[in-house]
Amino acid sequence: MTIDQVGDVVLAVLAVRVFGRDAALLLRRAAAAGVRTGVSELLRTDGEGDR
Repeated sequence: MTIDQVGDVVLAVLAVRVFGRDAALLLRRAAAAGVRTGVSELLRTDGEGDR
């Protein structure tokens, strides 16, 4: 785990402690949006890659 990842985790934990359940819900939704974006990028075909 890099120092950047540690900082992200610490920030997320502090946000949950300060803002409670609302922050946890927002973090969960942001993570889900990132996963959906990544999957759509993997599934996207641009037509030029098939040649």
